Formats: sequence, structure tokens, C-alpha cells
Amino acid sequence: MVQKAVQMISVEEIYILNHRSRNQLIAEEIRQNIRTIGLKRPITVTPRNELKNGKRYNLVCGQGRLEAYIEAGEKEIPALVVNVSSEDAHIMSLVENIARRNNSSIELLQSIKYLKELGYEESQIAEKTTLSREYIRGIINLLEKGEERLVNALEKGKIPLYIALKIATEDDASVRRALTDAQETGQLSGYKLISLQKLLDRRKLYGKGLSGPPKQKSNISTEDLVAFYNSNLKSKKRLLAKAEYVKQVLMFSTAALGNLLKDIHFSNQLKAEGLSDIPQQLSDLLGGNTAT
Repeated sequence: MVQKAVQMISVEEIYILNHRSRNQLIAEEIRQNIRTIGLKRPITVTPRNELKNGKRYNLVCGQGRLEAYIEAGEKEIPALVVNVSSEDAHIMSLVENIARRNNSSIELLQSIKYLKELGYEESQIAEKTTLSREYIRGIINLLEKGEERLVNALEKGKIPLYIALKIATEDDASVRRALTDAQETGQLSGYKLISLQKLLDRRKLYGKGLSGPPKQKSNISTEDLVAFYNSNLKSKKRLLAKAEYVKQVLMFSTAALGNLLKDIHFSNQLKAEGLSDIPQQLSDLLGGNTAT
């Protein structure tokens, strides 16, 4: 790659080779930074093989910076000119966007898959993107299986890579064991576990892709609805009965414990064993009426 010095180039002469829709928050942050402290890093362009529609250069890196300059009404922008092929320019653009996380998770991760399809080894992609080789291998594995929903959750930090791979490759029993282990070891908190369960439910209902298959009309008969209602009603009745049973047991246990604590001999025995205090919640339940 032959590299030239930074020079001022007309914004009208630059063609965005690999145009991407921008996150508006990120775009506004770029514009604000340029207004406040100026352009910290020049964009990168490469000369086009032939002039077309007044465009002399293909943009390699710096779409956000270029668009911010155009929006601000600037006519020229500092640019580093490099002589590379169209394919290399495209790859350089992909690598920068992967490394800088400028786009949506799926678009960035599809770019990783694209580099793999171009023949780059996992170690080469890892070196270019500063991501680990294991992460690259896992991402490619998931993308090849069409697991966009898992990949999106992975990139957002909602699930660890090994959990995503287990979900994609193993049966439900193995996944449940992995989730239990992750919870016990503290790798998945209660909130993340609930979020992951919702993800699994959506994956089961809508499929692996983020768009999901089109919903189909279900032919539910009146008899099916009645049966579902009755089943749901029975389930709620069982739940209420269980709650009432637990309530009665708790009331009995509380009364029994209260009577014991009023017994002077029992209280003396507790003090002899060094058990003169009881938990505050239990004391509140007993109404604070204890002899200890």
C-alpha cells in the first residue's frame, strides 16, 4: 500500500464506497466533536480508476467525519490518500467499522463473516479487528447457523459466547445445565438470566433470525378455547389452594413459636445457649411479643 501525505480534498470529489446508515446519536457526537475541537483524524481515501460524476476518490474510512463536514457546509476536508485496490479499500472500510463499533451489531458481525468468505483466516480477522480468535470463531459459527438473534444478544453483552454456542448446538437439557452452572458461578445474574429466558422464548417462537418467520393464523376452535380456559382455571385453583395451605402452616408455626418464646424455661434455655436474639423479621411477624 502506497501512502501519501495528508491533503485537502473537495468533499464533492469523494464517493462513499461502502455506504452505511448511521446511528443518529453517534453521528451527532461526531458533529459536536468536530465543532468543538475540530477534526482530530483525517479521513482515508483512494483514487478511483476513472473519474465518474465528478468523483475522483473512493472513501475508505471516515464516513461519519465526511458527512459531518458536508452537513456543516465545509467544501474541503483533510484526507490521507492511499493507493489500494477496490477490494482492499472495501476490506479496510469493513475492518475500521468492526473495530470502532460504528454500526448495528448484525451488520458488523456480517462483515466478519464476509471477511471469512473472502478467504481470511480466523487469526487474520482477529488481528485486523483486535478481537480474540475464539470470539471470531464463535461468531462465524453462529452466523453460519443463521443465529442472528443469539449473535445480537452476544454483541450487546447479554449472554457469554459459550452459552450462545451451547444454545445453538446442544439440546435443551444441556442448555439448562449450562444456565444453572452459569448462575451458580455468578456468570449470569438474576436479571441476565431472566433476559436470556425471554430471548430463548422469542427464539423458539419466532426463529433464529431477528426478523422471524411471518406469523401464521392459528385455527383454534371454540372447544380448544374452552379446554384452555378450564385448564387455566384449574391451575389457578391449585395455586390458590397451595397458597392457603402455606398461610395456615405459617400461622400455626408463628403461634407455636410465640407460645414457646413466652415460656420462661424455654427462654432461659435459649439464653444459656447464647441465643438471646431472634431475627428482626421474625420478631415483627410475632408482633414483637417475645420473652427473650
